[in-house]
Amino acid sequence: MSTTEPTWRTAVAGAQILFVAFGATVLVPLLTGLNPSLALLGAGIGTLIFQVCTRREVPIYLGSSFAFIAPVIYSVQTWGMPATLGGLAAASFFYYVAAGLVKWRGVGFIHRLLPPVVIGPVVMVIGLGLAQVAVGMATGKAGDAQVVPHDLALTIAGISLLATMLTAIRAKGLLKLVPILVGVAVGYVISLFAGIVDFSKVNEAAWIALPDFGRPEFNLAAILFMIPVAIAPIVEHVGGILAIGSVTGKDFTESPGLHRTLLGDGLAVNVAGLFGGPPVTTYGEVTGAVMLTRNYNPVVMTWAACFAILMAFVGKFGALLQTIPMPVMGGIMVLLFGSIAGIGLKTIIEGKVDLANPRNLCIVSVTLVTGIGGLGFQIGSFSLQGISLCGVLAVLLNLLLPNQSQTAEQKAG
Repeated sequence: MSTTEPTWRTAVAGAQILFVAFGATVLVPLLTGLNPSLALLGAGIGTLIFQVCTRREVPIYLGSSFAFIAPVIYSVQTWGMPATLGGLAAASFFYYVAAGLVKWRGVGFIHRLLPPVVIGPVVMVIGLGLAQVAVGMATGKAGDAQVVPHDLALTIAGISLLATMLTAIRAKGLLKLVPILVGVAVGYVISLFAGIVDFSKVNEAAWIALPDFGRPEFNLAAILFMIPVAIAPIVEHVGGILAIGSVTGKDFTESPGLHRTLLGDGLAVNVAGLFGGPPVTTYGEVTGAVMLTRNYNPVVMTWAACFAILMAFVGKFGALLQTIPMPVMGGIMVLLFGSIAGIGLKTIIEGKVDLANPRNLCIVSVTLVTGIGGLGFQIGSFSLQGISLCGVLAVLLNLLLPNQSQTAEQKAG
């Protein structure tokens, strides 16, 4: 996609990216007690910081990280919100360490640590692990509560999904670039006729609203608790960079360099925590959207970031987006989360991972089952589960399980 395309077209594509990322970005603060407006502000500023660090070469958007949900809840209950914010800001420490190691040892070190047999199934888990979330949204459920009647929700989700798929496959010109916006628009209109759109939040919201910024305090216990949690999103970051590279056909670990992407993500995590928002991470659903639209222009992410910052201060704008019914986004998420899993499968295929090799089969199998099954592991207050645990397991299995070719060479020697 040419970077000289009309500004208005790039802006529309950026708005589409924000639609894709909006739900997850505000869901994390809603679940943890953090401020949704600050989550949007942190995501927007964090994405711009990331683009500066990576010379605006990578079409990546940073949004609220799900890996920190459980740790934030525990930390708030144990040390309070100010200390938790300080711990979240300090979680960027491991990003800087990882960036330094890559700069020192070279990107080959990461490729050896995270080959396709590791990255492929982890990326698949990122998509498939969210399958229940997508299905829950598509059927109108929020937790255990049935927010929208099941049959009506499923109908709206199906129509939104169908509109998105048909636009992506059959549309020409501008519509070809915005299939997700088309799906949202069609689903929203159907929802209006069905009477499930609630405008009460729009009426109550102020036009201009200054977010209530957090006031972090640096408590050593909270910091030491929060820093190790960053290991999981770092693994997810590497997977996200390799995934977007697979989609665009570019090796972003070489240019602008994985050390730059890690540094940008780490600085974004630090700034978001100081503002009072949740840590940010690369968003798989945005990668799915980039794959679907084939719009690889990083400027699109600049527009998405600017819209997120604007929305953090314009109360009615954010409230209007929150009127989009859950089934509308649920239907589209079915496609996007599946696309992420497809990227993981593509990584395995293009990496020529031989699944007839028992070693490779063991790594892929254990990673998929532990990740999708949501297996958890806990020592004291430190815990790993789902994507976090499967990522660590995949790396350890790759390092520890004997390679058949190496074993054969040792025997021959």
